[in-house]
Amino acid sequence: MTTLPFLRTSLIFALASIFVVRLLALSPAEDLAGAANNFLAALTAEQRVKATFDFKSGERENWHFIPRARKGLTWKEMKPEQQHLAHALLSSALSQRGYMKATTVMSLEQVLKELEAGSGTMVRDAELYYFSVFGNPSEKEVWGYRVEGHHLSLNFTLAPGKPVAVTPSFYGANPAEIRSGPRKGLRTLAREEDLARKLVVSLSEEQRKVALYTNVAPRDIITFTNRTLNVLKPEGLAMNKLTKAQAETLWDLLQEYVRNYRPELADKELERIQNAGLEKVYFAWAGPTEPGKGHYYRIQGPTFLVEYDNTQNNANHIHAVWRDLQNDFGDDVLKRHYQEQPHK
Repeated sequence: MTTLPFLRTSLIFALASIFVVRLLALSPAEDLAGAANNFLAALTAEQRVKATFDFKSGERENWHFIPRARKGLTWKEMKPEQQHLAHALLSSALSQRGYMKATTVMSLEQVLKELEAGSGTMVRDAELYYFSVFGNPSEKEVWGYRVEGHHLSLNFTLAPGKPVAVTPSFYGANPAEIRSGPRKGLRTLAREEDLARKLVVSLSEEQRKVALYTNVAPRDIITFTNRTLNVLKPEGLAMNKLTKAQAETLWDLLQEYVRNYRPELADKELERIQNAGLEKVYFAWAGPTEPGKGHYYRIQGPTFLVEYDNTQNNANHIHAVWRDLQNDFGDDVLKRHYQEQPHK
């Protein structure tokens, strides 16, 4: 997978850091707090002001995935040694799969800049990604952080003794497939499309009548960046109405989203999804099933919602999000934490 020059050294550094911390068997909470504190310690006083916020700040929930001005500290404002530590923070919660996707999403900004050749109205800059830390990184305190920019929004919330909350989790890709130039053929979110298409084309005529709920795909993910999720009606086909092979494909597709995060976090989330009942997991498709045409799908269960949309730019522009219906921004984690410690 091709990366921009400024990313290459940091990529090697971060992947090595993933290997080392996993060997040391640090817990996710220890690892994330350590990476955040290392990053903050390397910043100047002025940079820390930009990068840090009170945990209760409304900015923590002010997430988006369009190219807009944001609060936080950008790669562009960091020295190389600070960028290394920022990469270590980014990688600390992600799997190798998720980290490679994130850095490749960033690198697509340069591709867009070249494709638009100055004709676009948006700023395309692979270093315009923002780091924000909320609260004091510690295993004994509630805190969180966000890494965000165009087509990437990764949000983390931690409370003492509770699982790390990792949603909203947004990855996008424009172009979804690079069709010219030295990186021709690169597809950043290939499996998110291919597994879903494999499933939908395998459906019988009767199954399709249920799973394909409209011939027209929406122009974007339906929940967009809404802070409060209005639970969508679980359209489509229930997992227990699939054949064994189809159910395995759907499970692989769901894992493609969840396993962007380090194994300890992903395993807990997948177990939670299973415990809520796989028979209550639904798959729905909107739009044509032929490659190259605008399409949308969602996977929904009692605890989660995954949305994927590829309709813009002649169906070569992906928006994909994983939301937790109970624990976005750590809502459930924080609720339980404060219930257990009402004096704080």
